[in-house]
Amino acid sequence: MLFNSFSFLLLYLPITAIGFFLLARKSHVMAAGWLALASLFFYGWWSLSYIPLLLASIVFNYVIGWRIGHSTGSVRKKWLILGVVADLALLAYFKYADFFILSVNAVAQTEFPALHVILPVGISFFTFTQIAYLVDTYQGKVKEYRPVHYLLFVTYFPHLIAGPVLHHKEMMPQFDDPQTYRLSASNIAVGLAIFAIGLAKKVLVADNLAPHANFFFDQGESPTLLVAWGGVLAYAFQLYFDFSGYSDMAIGLSRIFGIRLPLNFNSPYKATNIIDFWRRWHMTLSRFLRDYLYIALGGNRHGAVRRYANLMTTMVLGGLWHGAGWNFVIWGFLHGAYLMVNHAWAALAERLRFPRDARAWKLFSIVITFAAVCFAWVYFRATDVGRANTIVQAMAGLYGVALPDSIGSQLGSLRALFEQLGVSFYLGGGTRFVETWSWVVIGALIAFVFPNTQQIMANFDPALDFVSNRISAGPLARVLTWRPTAAWACAIGLVTVGSLLSLSRPAEFLYFQF
Repeated sequence: MLFNSFSFLLLYLPITAIGFFLLARKSHVMAAGWLALASLFFYGWWSLSYIPLLLASIVFNYVIGWRIGHSTGSVRKKWLILGVVADLALLAYFKYADFFILSVNAVAQTEFPALHVILPVGISFFTFTQIAYLVDTYQGKVKEYRPVHYLLFVTYFPHLIAGPVLHHKEMMPQFDDPQTYRLSASNIAVGLAIFAIGLAKKVLVADNLAPHANFFFDQGESPTLLVAWGGVLAYAFQLYFDFSGYSDMAIGLSRIFGIRLPLNFNSPYKATNIIDFWRRWHMTLSRFLRDYLYIALGGNRHGAVRRYANLMTTMVLGGLWHGAGWNFVIWGFLHGAYLMVNHAWAALAERLRFPRDARAWKLFSIVITFAAVCFAWVYFRATDVGRANTIVQAMAGLYGVALPDSIGSQLGSLRALFEQLGVSFYLGGGTRFVETWSWVVIGALIAFVFPNTQQIMANFDPALDFVSNRISAGPLARVLTWRPTAAWACAIGLVTVGSLLSLSRPAEFLYFQF
């Protein structure tokens, strides 16, 4: 079920919330059970056939976790290995079986038939969530084993499909807190405001950028410089607002039920380097990869060479987590290389005492980081590696610079100057060119100039660990700080109405495919 659909907004959400708080008056366990069952219904709306798979995974991991927690000695590690291997095997079958078969066929010139396995929605997220649970149990961080709370922990509908990736220790205390089960006007107001902002990001911005990004990436011709950058930036901001919108909606929905989710998105395009980018983009996945893969491989404890190898391995596997394709491998490799360069530069700059706090240097750092991220997005989005290579060549200007003739006709005497500079003019496509770049400018202004949702809601602790993840806000943040006033109620109401009027064809979130 989509957050941006009338069936969710007008039926599922109010029925689920009313049932939760009514049952909470009688029993907190019944209320938690109701929310877990409602979450299963939410998942089953997509396909009932995969509910048994989800439940089997939950039962298996709960039993393994219980065994780990109640065993001693080397037996605990054996249970952990069994659980993690089984989880990864399940993920590998559904997500990578066909990719492996087709790759073998391409290399060995064989003709093994593809299995055509249908990828269950959210399998990456609920698998990683449960792997984290098993490791946390092994490390002694899990103290609570109530089945209904574990079922709710995994299936909790605000995070089930596209994250955030949760830690057991973050959620269990909240499920056990009596305050969670008390209806709070403050939580509802804050939650609805955050949800409305997220819905607007998705419906009013991301979905309007989508046609321009899709048109560019799906065509087969070689684009020129400005067309290539327009299409790539359209996708970069589409993905940004689509994922940011989902993250906001998840946090807002959870807040209605009195539960705070961890922050998962924190203005990543304002990052001054790639390390900073991964501290802001999909923050809970970055945390998972760091804690359960990078550190497990040795982290930075065995010298620079091993550290760089661990970084590259982590990012390549992170790329494969996003999708079964060589383009995702390349995307992960690029980010691994970026991180290696970033760490090497940071060490050199520290040694040379390079002044990195200057305003001009900070601006340059943001621009170069954003450009590097956009370059990598090409491989993330392109349908095949060949198409991606063509696009990055166009971004480098190898296919020239061109403008629609409809724009050239408006330049007057300046047209000759443009032509002397090597700009050519072509017929058709003027409307598409202008609309694409108009939406790119809108997306850039919102992403780089306006405060993010966490800054707007800063006075009301919108998410877990908000203070530790807070970033400096610009002057607009002071003006756009949300307060429970009539003016803000009208503003949020107008944003919500505008979003609802655009819901005739609700579009899926991009991260559903991962």
